[in-house]
Amino acid sequence: MTERIYKGGEFLVTEVDKADVFTPEDFSDEQRAIAETTEQFVANDIAPHIEEIDQQNFDLVVQGMRKCGELGLLMIDAPEEYGGLELDKATSMLVGEKISYAGSFSVAYAAHSGIGTLPLVYYGTAAQKDKYLEKIITGEWIAAYCLTEPDSGSDALGARASATLSPDGTHYILNGTKQFITNGGFADLFTVFAKIDKQHFTAFLVEKGFEGLVVGAEEKKLGIKGSSTTQIILDNCKVPVENVLGEIGKGHKIAFNVLNVGRFKLGAGVTGAAKMAMAEGLHYANERKQFGRPIASFGAIQEKVANMTAATYASESLVYRLAGLLDTKLATIDKGAANYYELYQKGIEEYATECAISKVYCSEVLADVVDEVVQIYGGYGFVSEYPAERFYRDERINRIFEGTNEVNRLLIPGMILRKAMKGELPLQKEAMKAFESLMTPSFDEIDETQPFAREKNLLKNLKAVFLILAGAAVKKYMTQLQEEQEILMAAADIAIQIFALESAVLRAEKVYDRASDTRKELLSAVVTVCAFQASEALASAARRGAFYVEEGDTLTMILSGIRRYTRYDATGLLQAKRRLAQEALAAQKYIF
Repeated sequence: MTERIYKGGEFLVTEVDKADVFTPEDFSDEQRAIAETTEQFVANDIAPHIEEIDQQNFDLVVQGMRKCGELGLLMIDAPEEYGGLELDKATSMLVGEKISYAGSFSVAYAAHSGIGTLPLVYYGTAAQKDKYLEKIITGEWIAAYCLTEPDSGSDALGARASATLSPDGTHYILNGTKQFITNGGFADLFTVFAKIDKQHFTAFLVEKGFEGLVVGAEEKKLGIKGSSTTQIILDNCKVPVENVLGEIGKGHKIAFNVLNVGRFKLGAGVTGAAKMAMAEGLHYANERKQFGRPIASFGAIQEKVANMTAATYASESLVYRLAGLLDTKLATIDKGAANYYELYQKGIEEYATECAISKVYCSEVLADVVDEVVQIYGGYGFVSEYPAERFYRDERINRIFEGTNEVNRLLIPGMILRKAMKGELPLQKEAMKAFESLMTPSFDEIDETQPFAREKNLLKNLKAVFLILAGAAVKKYMTQLQEEQEILMAAADIAIQIFALESAVLRAEKVYDRASDTRKELLSAVVTVCAFQASEALASAARRGAFYVEEGDTLTMILSGIRRYTRYDATGLLQAKRRLAQEALAAQKYIF
């Protein structure tokens, strides 16, 4: 946790201090011990059976979940009064990162411990928790979440599943089909969303044994083959009235708030997967010889290694910075409050923008990493006997899970603008200042004696770019901006790059003074690579956005400003990449 509480999205309009970010270097001994327990569980209980699990031996998945329950890995987010550990989000995300090494098994784990369990934790009555929660957090029962339907994915409120009260008032009768349900084939408890009287969107706790619940056939998937994905068919399914979860007609609160948690946990999971995939690629690069020497000795491979290392560093920095934001905010809530979980959910919702950024950025880092790992393996990367092929197939779903990356990109600027309209962020005032700066020649004064001064100055300028384009877009389109998806996507890409780069820079700055000389070299190298990559990606998105929004003299002025504000002196970039590659290839793993 950190001391200052930042508002969601505030990073775009303020300078953040290094002391106010949580980093992996801040993990406590307890957190490190839980991470080690998770790693040992994966190494001993899952890794030897990955091939069998991928062939859909779900008995092994269920056994693994039971063992997770014994180790306490399913109760991290559950309240102590019901036998849970009630640990912080940093710990929850750290376990999610380490469990990702388990391949498809990690999907079952994530669905159970996240969207499968949290609706009950956050919205369940005391009676519902007494009945179900202990079974869920010990692994005796497996949980699943049923929101998506054949015709409603991102448009969750367009669901057609219906619920009708029985004549005697004791049950709701549910009808409909739920699609792509993770853990569907072996789950015991389902959180199911349906519309009462085809109008009131509501959640229900549905046991596998309830009359009228039918489990469909396993989907034949591209990847994550060792996870169960089925339809859940509700054929006059009888659900007792006491199994309504939360308030009637308020199911959207459960659906959307739990997705925020799913997004930041997915960010942690894919970061762990990137580390694992990269380690395999590094090992292979050292072993594989061509032209009489290891391919690791070639600059073309070393550049890939450096880029993967830097991107994963930014991904990891982003994830745990978000964990710190969440934990700092949630620590201010009185656990004795009658509406504790309502306040808790609002605390998480405050950072919905950052949760969406985490989901998008980290999943796309993993995509880039596994693509490069396949390339390092060459033809063998396309062969299923080698791990790169499975990494490649398993990765793809992460850009669809928890809301597609397109939907999340649209959410990012939308949520920021809503905060500005409510007066929670001074976006308009800062946008005007940024626009005025375009007409005022300025010379950045950079104190090169301070670590990462160039990168911090770059961040200040990149934030100005976001503000200029956001201000121009709002001025032109006003309330119709929500319909201009191409512009919103460009704005999202700018915000994403700013948050990721700032997370990497602040983390490096925070630990720099106490680092060894070798570590300082590596920190400087990784920040240089991160800053170069971010400034290039952001400049492209900003130019795209400028052409979408403006024309004539104003366009010319904004494009000039983009060139000025995205300029980054990456002197020493090649040496930085070679230094990172040298260290990573020697260690044969992610080095930070």
